[in-house]
Amino acid sequence: MVSLLALAIYNVQAQDTRDTTASYLHRLATSNDPGEKAILKTKLQKLSASDKEQDMMLAANIYYSMKKNRISDSLQKAIVIKFPLGVTARGKAEQTVYDAKKPEVAVKAYNQWIAKFPPKKFPNENHDHIVYDYARSHIAQLYAKEGNIAEAKKYINMLEEEFWKGNAYGGLSAVFQEKGDLANAEVYAKKAMENAKSFLGATDNAGKFAASGYPGLCNTYVDILYKEKKYNEALKYIDTVYKLNKTVNSSTNFTYAKLLIQADRNKEAYDKMGEVMKTGKASSEMDSLFKKLYLKVNGSYTSYEDYMEAVNKTIAKYMREKLKKGMMDKPAPLFTLTNLNGKKVSLEQFKGKVVILDFWATWCGPCKRSFPAMQMAQDKYKDDPNVKFLFIHTWERNDQATEDAKAFIKKHHYSFEVLMDLKDPQTKQNKVVSSYGVTGIPAKFVIDPKGNIRFKLTGFEGSDRAAVNEISMMIELAKKEK
Repeated sequence: MVSLLALAIYNVQAQDTRDTTASYLHRLATSNDPGEKAILKTKLQKLSASDKEQDMMLAANIYYSMKKNRISDSLQKAIVIKFPLGVTARGKAEQTVYDAKKPEVAVKAYNQWIAKFPPKKFPNENHDHIVYDYARSHIAQLYAKEGNIAEAKKYINMLEEEFWKGNAYGGLSAVFQEKGDLANAEVYAKKAMENAKSFLGATDNAGKFAASGYPGLCNTYVDILYKEKKYNEALKYIDTVYKLNKTVNSSTNFTYAKLLIQADRNKEAYDKMGEVMKTGKASSEMDSLFKKLYLKVNGSYTSYEDYMEAVNKTIAKYMREKLKKGMMDKPAPLFTLTNLNGKKVSLEQFKGKVVILDFWATWCGPCKRSFPAMQMAQDKYKDDPNVKFLFIHTWERNDQATEDAKAFIKKHHYSFEVLMDLKDPQTKQNKVVSSYGVTGIPAKFVIDPKGNIRFKLTGFEGSDRAAVNEISMMIELAKKEK
């Protein structure tokens, strides 16, 4: 399975390539002109029959972008047959490395794969050799999970692509953290941070990609130092992260405040947490810390409630104005799907109500992180007959998607109505998510009583409380559209 990170790198490569032929064909693919459609058809037929793998790959990509998944899939299979030692075959064969759960099995698969597709036979143009780094990084993490530090270091030291090393080091550091090995977690978090820093100011896409991770990697490094109680060293780095943030980052400010408290700089810590409170994205833990700092700095809680009331009013006003400006007015595509109990559910049956759609998947981390907040929001409106929440599972990665979704919901005791947007066997598409133009999940839509999309949210960040407040305000604004 191709990772999201792999897709991100693929995009970097695609941008670096600047393939004018591909751009031209993509333009033709979006054209409604009959003449241009005829030209596209001819060109795709020619590319599909080419003796060059790159041509056939381009044709497959264009067909995929046109949502002609069956043709694209067939063409990719033909590419593997026609070029058994080519790029496409190499990518498919690499999957055996990722399928391995044990490092020894992964290493055996890796050695067989690299023997059949040696790097020297593939020119390292547009960062082609990063596919080998993906496999090496995966093996290093498997060894780290088993506590085999020597082998983990051996494979992480085999990386070739300098601009991607920060990502690999960061991944390895995360595994060490999970294992409770903070010493090695610190080493690789620092390596990741320093690698990203070396690309600051880069003008090429690969360099920009590497540099973009610098603030987050700094934050991770500081968090590890804090856990190790290396407070003075952590303070040196947290200020750098703070200054790099263009807007208030709740996590950065929270860590900064905790470090300032350790240095007995309570007023500065209070100011940092005050910035967080004014964003409306403070978690309950952040609330608690701010309240303690309020007492230390002000000497009593006499004016605390007044302070918070004023802050909350300002946040609500700002949020309402922002949401009003971003309101949409687009008919929501209708659909009928089956829920986890086998019952057919259609969007049309909820006309006259505000409907919240949440597109998710069991493999999607941000989707699952948003669920406690979504459960809180649903509970808030459980007695309101004019509000309906629907959770649409999509983009499944195996044949047991329904069973996986049912098991996940049951395990976490969510009271969601889950609908299954399964892949169409003919088109190979998840029809509903495609009809809504979703490019990333979680994706949430708020539909008004008339059946029009009023709001769209992608991703999840911030606190549960902030998320509930935002969804609630969207629902209340959508209710008025009768």
